[in-house]
Amino acid sequence: MPHRTFMSRLRRKATGYAAKVRRLQRSLRASDAHPDDPWARTHLTPEEARVYTAMDPRDREHACRVTLHLLRDHPQAPPELIAAALLHDCGKSLRPYHAWERVLVGLIPNRVARVLPPVGAVGIRAHHPELGARLLAHAGARPRVARLVARHHHPGGDPEAELLHHYDDQE
Repeated sequence: MPHRTFMSRLRRKATGYAAKVRRLQRSLRASDAHPDDPWARTHLTPEEARVYTAMDPRDREHACRVTLHLLRDHPQAPPELIAAALLHDCGKSLRPYHAWERVLVGLIPNRVARVLPPVGAVGIRAHHPELGARLLAHAGARPRVARLVARHHHPGGDPEAELLHHYDDQE
């Protein structure tokens, strides 16, 4: 039994790292990103849409893919979960990233980065869920959307945050 648990965790980690590599390859140039912004805005309030539009196009494209995968498997997902999927990385918009910084932050394990203050590329990336939730609350987003964004890396038993974490990790 412990061997199966170890192997399933190892498979999950390998899948997550493979997804990171694919995401990194797609994210080197903003001009290569083609998010479906009109579709995304149909799932957001005007306040949330302003936050979404301020995100880097690479993060918006990633968010659209996460949301589409979520909806493929859960077509009846609640509107707040759909909006949170589209906005889950909005905290990263507080600081633009250079291509080399995207590579750097992808190489540093999150548990290491989390001990840093929420400044600079690595710190913003590590704390982007909480920063995004604050940004959304300040913008007037739905409270449940902000809470889901805050918990998308550490769901803490929230089933919807678990779904968001799963699809974000796979994309």
